[in-house]
Amino acid sequence: MSTPSTPPLLHSAFYKFVALNNVAAMAEHLRQITLALHGSILLASEGINGMVAGSAAALDEFESAVLAIAPFSGMVFKRSQCTTAPFRKMKVRQKPEIVPLGIAGVDVTAGTGINVSPAEWRKLIAQEDVVVLDNRNSFEYRLGHFHKAIDPGVTNFRDFPEYVAAHLAEWQAKGQRVAMYCTGGIRCEKTSAWMQAFDIPVFQLEGGILNYFQAMPDAAGDWEGECFVFDNRIALDTHLQETSTTLEDVYQGEPDGEWRLRRARQLDGDDT
Repeated sequence: MSTPSTPPLLHSAFYKFVALNNVAAMAEHLRQITLALHGSILLASEGINGMVAGSAAALDEFESAVLAIAPFSGMVFKRSQCTTAPFRKMKVRQKPEIVPLGIAGVDVTAGTGINVSPAEWRKLIAQEDVVVLDNRNSFEYRLGHFHKAIDPGVTNFRDFPEYVAAHLAEWQAKGQRVAMYCTGGIRCEKTSAWMQAFDIPVFQLEGGILNYFQAMPDAAGDWEGECFVFDNRIALDTHLQETSTTLEDVYQGEPDGEWRLRRARQLDGDDT
């Protein structure tokens, strides 16, 4: 008698900035509809940020249930295949923010930078008056980045505004525009919302790096290296396939590498 095969495992990432009232009740509801999944979901009064993994059928059921919740209507889910199980367990947690910028009062729903499609992004970052900012941590940049991109040299997303503030006057004096990118788009949403108060054009890659890889079969022509992901897969190539990169490869030589290595092995999935 043949043994039934295990359904292929898929990863689904999603986020939405939207005002939520009863966050505790929402968290409890999401715990009930994620029993067949593993991953991490963060909820705050500013919205939702999550990554889950499971079979296609389990993800279909979960995504349909989430989209039926009024605040999350229209939310986009980005799927990718898995060879390695990305998570060991399922966590749904309440946080003060779904992505902490370190600046209080940033309202993403009030406006963000200009979203640029992958095809338009390629044209944008080739222009001379554009400063291409990698809106991620330095270890992520070191593992892979767009050609021409600047590494702000930060060890945590909360440090990014300090880099922007230090260079803003220079960019303005030169008449430059800022184009930012991050893994899935959420960090750029938060940063560009904060930057709306400044007199400088700000653009962001729609859907982030992973959307670029999915939309552009020849993404390797614009990208050097791999893309770090905060789960057990560790890194993906430009075809969204897992690579042989290890956690030690990622964190070796980083000032806080030992701490990050220990934390990554917990696989919380919400480090930024």
